[in-house]
Amino acid sequence: MITILSSTNRPGSSTLKVAQYYQEKLREKGVEAGLLSLAQLPANLIQTDLYGNRSKEFEPIQEIITQTDKFIFIIPEYNGSYPGVLKTFIDACAFPESFYDKKAALVGISSGKYGNIRGVDHFTGVCHYIHLNVMPLKIHIASIHKELDADGKFFKEDTLRFTNEQIEKFIKF
Repeated sequence: MITILSSTNRPGSSTLKVAQYYQEKLREKGVEAGLLSLAQLPANLIQTDLYGNRSKEFEPIQEIITQTDKFIFIIPEYNGSYPGVLKTFIDACAFPESFYDKKAALVGISSGKYGNIRGVDHFTGVCHYIHLNVMPLKIHIASIHKELDADGKFFKEDTLRFTNEQIEKFIKF
């Protein structure tokens, strides 16, 4: 099972549009993938689902994560790194069964010119710690507001080529 994570809880984010794009492209290649937006997390996650606690609201999310073999993380840049809600989410998931010895592809996006290089690097360190195997080809998409058309689709030739290459490699990974 593949799950694409829109790694922010920001409503109407470009991150969600990119996650939907990846889901559509995988579907076109005959591969089904679920999509989980961190906007779906319980609002009180910090009080209810850390330090071994589990709420009824988080149980279906945990079930999705436990059943997933491969993840695609779409990671926006927040203050030169990745969103705090992504780290809180990782911390809330059961360890080790949530991510241990599973696989992941990482996609960094930013409104600036570096495509969240640092944030993806920081998150790679977390992935290594929790034994989540990261595919070597990481994508960094800068100036995301200039990369997506009105329908939330990539249209620039280089971006299409690189995302397609990553998707193809991820299917085989």
